[in-house]
Amino acid sequence: MKIKTLLLSALLATGTAAHADEGMWTLFDLPQPVFAQMQSYGFALPYEGLYSADNAIKNAVVNFSGYCSGVVVSPDGLVFTNHHCGFEAIRSHSTVEHDYMLNGFYAKSYEEELPNEDMFVSFMVDQKDITDYVNSLGIQEMSISSQEHLLDSLENAMSKEVKANDSTLRVELKPFYEGNKYYVTTYRDFTDLRLVFTIPKSMGKFGGETDNWMWPRQTCDFSVFRIYADPKTNGPAPYSKDNVPYHPEHWAQVSLDGYKDGDFAMTMGYPGSTERYLSSYGIREMRDAQNTPRVQVRGIKQEIMLRHMRADEAVRIKYDSKFAQSSNYWKNSMGMNKCIDSIGIIQQKEAYEKRIRQYQDQTGLLKGKLDFDKMAELYKKRFNLARTLTLFSETFGRTNEFTTRAIRLSYGMEVKGPKDNPKKQYVEFADNSDEWDEALDKEVMAALLKNYAEQVDASQLPDFYKTINGKFKGDYKKYVDYLYDKSMIMKKGEKIYFNKKSYKKDLGVQYGIDLIDLLQKLGEMTKPLDDSIAIQERYLCDAKLRMEQDLPHYSDANFTMRLSYGQVGGYELGGKPSGYYTTAESIVEKMNRADENIEYAAEPIMKQLLSSNDFGPYTDKTTGKMQLCFLTNNDITGGNSGSPMFNGKGQLIGLAFDGNWDSLSSDIHFDTRLARCIGVDIRYVLFMMDRWGHADRLLKEINAK
Repeated sequence: MKIKTLLLSALLATGTAAHADEGMWTLFDLPQPVFAQMQSYGFALPYEGLYSADNAIKNAVVNFSGYCSGVVVSPDGLVFTNHHCGFEAIRSHSTVEHDYMLNGFYAKSYEEELPNEDMFVSFMVDQKDITDYVNSLGIQEMSISSQEHLLDSLENAMSKEVKANDSTLRVELKPFYEGNKYYVTTYRDFTDLRLVFTIPKSMGKFGGETDNWMWPRQTCDFSVFRIYADPKTNGPAPYSKDNVPYHPEHWAQVSLDGYKDGDFAMTMGYPGSTERYLSSYGIREMRDAQNTPRVQVRGIKQEIMLRHMRADEAVRIKYDSKFAQSSNYWKNSMGMNKCIDSIGIIQQKEAYEKRIRQYQDQTGLLKGKLDFDKMAELYKKRFNLARTLTLFSETFGRTNEFTTRAIRLSYGMEVKGPKDNPKKQYVEFADNSDEWDEALDKEVMAALLKNYAEQVDASQLPDFYKTINGKFKGDYKKYVDYLYDKSMIMKKGEKIYFNKKSYKKDLGVQYGIDLIDLLQKLGEMTKPLDDSIAIQERYLCDAKLRMEQDLPHYSDANFTMRLSYGQVGGYELGGKPSGYYTTAESIVEKMNRADENIEYAAEPIMKQLLSSNDFGPYTDKTTGKMQLCFLTNNDITGGNSGSPMFNGKGQLIGLAFDGNWDSLSSDIHFDTRLARCIGVDIRYVLFMMDRWGHADRLLKEINAK
């Protein structure tokens, strides 16, 4: 054990084997050396307390609606997650008259808790390694599309088998380690999830884009939901007014003890995607063909959105969530590119790949399979296609209502009308006018159409550009105005008869068809390259694992439950110690600068509360301060938002909500010196629930100690 632990700590920075604080580890097969490292940092629970025991920590952690994480904190099914994870739910309940986004919300009774369509939480029940079985079916000799088909078939068969014993369960079969291993995970989903508490946006998103990805932070990034269940079974059930609060067998104990520099800290949640095994060629493509064009297009879109949102409150409500989603990854892409260059990640990867080549030459490892020269050539051939596909996605992917509808016409809308009379069959769009604004959408659409034409080769333009340049003389605004005014796509309550001759004559319908045609063309061109590159990247990962086979390795994130561990602590920021927590005084200081920066503005009551000399039980016993946010070196990424942060006793001390600017390359390379996880202190959360929300019934239910 000691020898292996020493090996774990001594791994090279350029590899993908684990460093002391690096790694997003699956729980069912957590390597013993990793657990030993956790113990040396201060984790006090037994090995079984993570995954297999009845009261295991994982039993309180949830996948929140497929894009975030959360944690159950009460015997009546209360769930904590981030404010930005609940953003869309909060927005959907908001109106100009009752703006919960602006003013916050507290349900003072079960009856006042607000149901949310299409939201859910998932509990992980079990996870298993079935690599040997999948490999026995010959998957490694199949094409990528055939592999996907096989995995889908297996997943469906396993789902039927599981549901036969318990209808509330589902399974997912996913590749790990770039397709070198396969794990099956069993989940239980609860679909009746209700909004219980949210603070005003001024606090839940305090600092806005100014502070996003930055330290120091003071954002009170949390919201509260409740799981509802069947009153007879305490199991999952579709929404019903008769459902009752879910009573879990285990929930997380909320702690008031706080933390100190060097204390053990652990996150547990659902990180979405990392590419730590990605080749140097893949990283170069990510930087230049994905991140760079993404930043360029989103910059144009967001400038227009922001201008309209600031001019009209109703528009702001409609687009708050859309803007936040867009700007978050826009800034992430900028920061990632900066880190790739400043840290020299491509050069580090190249050096590591040279070591693998040498090892390959010495041992014959994967001879005839892993071919670095071939990989380089494949990426070179794909570069322009990858860039075009990014520009296509950023221009036409859910950027405006018209384009979204035009594309949907080609993708499985519900067909209405008589089954035996195709000419009378039709589709129609539901009235969703409360979700978009015509003036904003039209300006975005025209600007992005123009930009796309300026960025790509003429051969990569959809055919409707001929109409723009011909009938509309290159006037994008006139073209967009025509589509919105004349196309049947935007007519409220319009029945669209897709088997009539007039259908394809509609310029809006043709617009969507042309987009799909180009996308299919680009897909056909890139698919052989995608398949060949995926095979080479799988071999590269396999080579790394074999070359370092005596050391533990973690798989890239793929939105399955993972834990990461480390310690509370700061880092060097601009040549000076960053500090590892912020205090109430620091947010008040920013609020005093609201005239200079509107993103530091908050309601007067917030400034009053945080200027208090008495924070009661929420005061840190060591510093005597009201601590707001804190840093750990836990390894996180997108999807970890809302992840519970635990101390060494398995008690809840915070919620992860962001990384720092220097961590934005972490999806491809984790820098132990610079990368930090930013969490909101759970005492800050409780303070706001108490002093601002007066949520006595919830605080009693949570029973923090």
